[in-house]
Amino acid sequence: MWRTTFYPRSASLPRAENDGRLLRENRSDPTVTWVGHSTLLIQLDGVNVLTDPHWSNRASPVSFAGPRRVTRPGIMFEDLPPIHLVLISHDHYDHLDVSTVTRLWVTHRPLFLVPLGLKAWFGELGITQVEELDWWQSRTFRGLTLTCVPAQHWSARSWWDQNRRLWSGWAVAGRDRRLFFAGDTGYYEPISQEIGQRLGPFDVAAIQIGAYMPAAMMRLTHTTPEEALRVFGDVRGVNFIGIHWGTFDLADEPIEEAPARVRAEARRLGLDPERIWLPKHGETHPW
Repeated sequence: MWRTTFYPRSASLPRAENDGRLLRENRSDPTVTWVGHSTLLIQLDGVNVLTDPHWSNRASPVSFAGPRRVTRPGIMFEDLPPIHLVLISHDHYDHLDVSTVTRLWVTHRPLFLVPLGLKAWFGELGITQVEELDWWQSRTFRGLTLTCVPAQHWSARSWWDQNRRLWSGWAVAGRDRRLFFAGDTGYYEPISQEIGQRLGPFDVAAIQIGAYMPAAMMRLTHTTPEEALRVFGDVRGVNFIGIHWGTFDLADEPIEEAPARVRAEARRLGLDPERIWLPKHGETHPW
């Protein structure tokens, strides 16, 4: 908190200019767009889905302190297509932002799918279209099947509510395509292998690659770039998207380091570089 508040770092990362027009016009083509951090806009079978939406300048309970955004969102909020569904992985401030979810509710009235314990939190904001799921529970919505899947992480929005709400990843299955969104997780092989066995293979696997230093603090709850590729293999992913990096100054590793480590490990493993997507903020991939 001290460093991110009083000695914030900056980054200069390439961007893909995206005014949202093609996304708003899209009615059927499957696409995935990296807005930043863990926020993805997923378009599948005519349904527009956001994961862990965050458009605020800080990942913090206050506006004057805490990790700040070093790269602006890849799409302006006003340029979004109609949002039908929002998936929340857990309650940490870099994944669950009050301002953003409130704005989404007022503007789009989506359904929010959340892990156990979060429905009451949304209710306090006046957001009523919320459904809680436990690990391995599924919900169908407009032809998609959404499954809440395990993750190795934790939850808290204060010192007084630690681990009172569940954390998760999500599997999104359409007519003929599947996407895995890891949320936040440390590497635990039995979890990722079971997800792959039960629900894979996945056409796209979006996995965190940042916030891994210092290792003593982060190793149980965040994957390193190398571990992210192990998760990718375990869940039987076809295409990999690296997320949770280059957006907020959260940890001690250099802000721009994670993608280089992913590329190096992918080369070592002999993976097809065309399958390793490290998108710019705002970049859209068809899938």
